[in-house]
Amino acid sequence: MNFDALLGSLSLSLYAFLVGSLLLGLHRKIMARIQGRPGPPIIQYLLHILKFYVKEITFPISAGNPLYVFVALMSLMVWLGALFIGISLKSSLLILIGLYVLQKIIEHGCGLSSGSPYGKVGGVRSVFSAAAEVPLFAVVGIIYLSTHSVIIEDILAYEAAHGPLLFKLPLAAFAFFVLVLSKAPYSPFTIVKGKDIVSGYITEHYGLLESIILMGEAVAWFVLLWLFLALFIGPIVVSNPIITLIAMTIMTVVISFICALTPLLAPHHSVMLQITIAALVLIDVAYRLMT
Repeated sequence: MNFDALLGSLSLSLYAFLVGSLLLGLHRKIMARIQGRPGPPIIQYLLHILKFYVKEITFPISAGNPLYVFVALMSLMVWLGALFIGISLKSSLLILIGLYVLQKIIEHGCGLSSGSPYGKVGGVRSVFSAAAEVPLFAVVGIIYLSTHSVIIEDILAYEAAHGPLLFKLPLAAFAFFVLVLSKAPYSPFTIVKGKDIVSGYITEHYGLLESIILMGEAVAWFVLLWLFLALFIGPIVVSNPIITLIAMTIMTVVISFICALTPLLAPHHSVMLQITIAALVLIDVAYRLMT
């Protein structure tokens, strides 16, 4: 039984990694086509991971070891933990919130540990983005008020009986969609890796360490898309792997159009817009509590 569980976990990890990588490659391809460029092949993101995987690890003279190595490893472990807790076990959303907050701390440490001025700016911006993104998890509160549970399995059961939460909580769904959008490459909200600061908090990471970070981002993309589909559309989508994959592809295409047609926002504009959305969700929560 333990061997079967281990094999299932490894299979899920590999599946999430491959699907996330291909969807991120598709995202980049669609953006290029919209902007009139040929663009890379869809497997380009996967090729980047493999390329860096076999390259030598470099340690900048200004890097703070062992934090420089530790944050790269943790960036993957956090999202693998979210994958198992959220998708495999369908456990508590509160644990996922804790993991997401830990990821923001890792981004901050990743930027500061390199000693690079670009990395430091990316790390500082991760703190700004956390101030905007973490309040978006007010959606957990409003989901609890509607379903009386923060356990993903219970929420799916509620949606199976009462229909998708997308139509009952459209504002919360929009807030969570903005959160997913903020994690997309070249998103208007991706201030932590804006091209004005090269590659943000991962500017100085190279070789195997960058490959590990990219693996984590591929798994993160899969997890966030699945969570949106599970929380707001329900088992009608996530109970069938083929339908889930189609829905993830559609979401990626929509997000690609937004990223291709929207410029990168200035840090304070990005933060204020996301905080405004979070405030609207909190007002919705307060209204539901009073009524």
